[in-house]
Amino acid sequence: MCTSTCCVPGSSSIRTSSSEVTASPEAYDTIECDVLVVGAGGAGMRAAIAAAEAGCRVTVVTKSLLGKAHTVMAEGGIAAGIGNLDPEDSWEVHFADTMLGGQLVNNWRMVELYAHEVIDRVLELERWGGIFDRTDDGLIMQRAFGAHSWRRLAHVGDRTGLELIRTCQDKMVHTEGVDVCMEYTLTCLLKSGDRVCGAFGYNRNTGRFVAFKAGAVVLASGGWGRMYRYTSNSWECSGDGATMAYQAGADLLDMEFMQFHPTGMIWPPGARGILVTEAVRGEGGLLFNAEGSRFMLDYDPVKKELSSRDVVARSIYKEVQAGRGTPHGGAYLDVRHLGADYVKRKLPSMYEQFHALASVDITSQPMEVGPTIHYTMGGIRVEPETAATTVPGLYAAGEAAGGLHGANRLGGNSLGDILVFGRRAGDAAAEFAKTVGTVRVIDDAQIATEQADLLRPLDGDGNGSAGENPYKLHEDLQLAMQDDAGIGRSEESLQRALAAILAIRERTAGIRVSGGRVLNPGWHTCRDVTNMLVISEAIVRGAIERRESRGSQWRFDHLEQEVEFGKINFVTRRGGDGMQVVSVPITPMPDRLRPLLERSRFYDPAKLPKGYMTETAPDAGTTGKKK
Repeated sequence: MCTSTCCVPGSSSIRTSSSEVTASPEAYDTIECDVLVVGAGGAGMRAAIAAAEAGCRVTVVTKSLLGKAHTVMAEGGIAAGIGNLDPEDSWEVHFADTMLGGQLVNNWRMVELYAHEVIDRVLELERWGGIFDRTDDGLIMQRAFGAHSWRRLAHVGDRTGLELIRTCQDKMVHTEGVDVCMEYTLTCLLKSGDRVCGAFGYNRNTGRFVAFKAGAVVLASGGWGRMYRYTSNSWECSGDGATMAYQAGADLLDMEFMQFHPTGMIWPPGARGILVTEAVRGEGGLLFNAEGSRFMLDYDPVKKELSSRDVVARSIYKEVQAGRGTPHGGAYLDVRHLGADYVKRKLPSMYEQFHALASVDITSQPMEVGPTIHYTMGGIRVEPETAATTVPGLYAAGEAAGGLHGANRLGGNSLGDILVFGRRAGDAAAEFAKTVGTVRVIDDAQIATEQADLLRPLDGDGNGSAGENPYKLHEDLQLAMQDDAGIGRSEESLQRALAAILAIRERTAGIRVSGGRVLNPGWHTCRDVTNMLVISEAIVRGAIERRESRGSQWRFDHLEQEVEFGKINFVTRRGGDGMQVVSVPITPMPDRLRPLLERSRFYDPAKLPKGYMTETAPDAGTTGKKK
């Protein structure tokens, strides 16, 4: 529970988005802490635990309820080179698979730290009480997943994300110095000079405003997928954290890389987009088209159904476009050959999900599946060692941060990501809060401006129909992104999407909702749409600039990879004239790591960018240990 005190600041002259006015901020509550963590998923809770163990007072703010984070959607397992089933596996092979899966535009130092440290994080989770499936001799069981060289995913049936959440939550609530504020929406970061000193938002139930004063802020707010019509993402995933970071001056990285998970439910309509975990294919599920052909043998005869997600998603798309799709526009995923007892034991959630939502018994009937937006590889640009953003006092971890996954995330790398970099972000934020962040001054003008923006959609006469409907704006945005910035893209479609985004943004000036601030979902949606428009513009502008096909970026008009694009990342920044996208050179991998790429079973030197293995760079470190 949070404790708060009411604060009524004095008058200040502010500039709103529409005119110059003199206003006094409405009364708001103030909550102060050393480290503010935005988000209560795996990354947020791991950051909170680390910061509290470093001696800081920590406040965790979540848009939903504790334990309801989107982390539960990562069902298949945690990728870690423990080698319990395949002794040939190691962190070095995991490093190679992740770099190659990301098409070598990953931040190699982040990948090195991750592959090395995720092993300790899995074992730590076990010590905290996490329950894993076991081998006959009592070791943590590991399963195969797409584009991983060996059986690598530590798992709990197909409910691994839920177990991670439960375990971290139990650890966090028993860690002294952590408070949790549930059902709060944060809408902007507060700054003192160039440094972040807190955040501002409101209680979702009462509508009352609240300012959080903090020595450092960790953004662990997850990803964004709700701007697409078909998505596995829940209602919380509107890009709040990345938008706040961008508005505060932080860099966003590689926003064009949006992952379409190849297997989402496509029938019935109300269930379309709900995730069908990759664990189904990891346990031996096979993909067939409407003609009964196992088509992945043609698209990737080596990895087959366990090819990387970008390849499988495009393969299903091509089968549908060729007229070989299922009745509802997808492919069949079949586990009947595994046996009913095995399916119910290893894939209990999938068995229950299809039975409840589609009246399908997956032990006797195939599943209909198709690509669904699932994850973003891009995100807030961070420094690998500390997860620090380009704005002092601001850190980011988990799906909100970019750099680790490159152009395509391998399944199972998300749960490890949140543990490794959640911990690093929490440690670094605590150190900053205890040194640089001891003076915390809130600027009343910032708060007054934000309050005016938040209150503007509320219709004073109670007639919300007089303005733009936020739900209609959201629907129009989803149509534009799904149709023109989806799994397949072109210059023409992306320019259409950009024009639609800018037009919808203009319409938000007239957005209106009826009612007040108490329990008003329409009012919440107004800010959600605003945030999704910022993120959508960043995705589309980045996709326009990346004139090639790489990983999740599939350009019909540029089907091949370009050598020069393999040497840069695209960074999105807020400029005086609006959003700017610039290219930033990738620091070449040091000599000591390059031979590791050859340890991947999928290493093919012919597919490396020209000159990639001959460029050299200064070494950033010799171990994966935290500095």
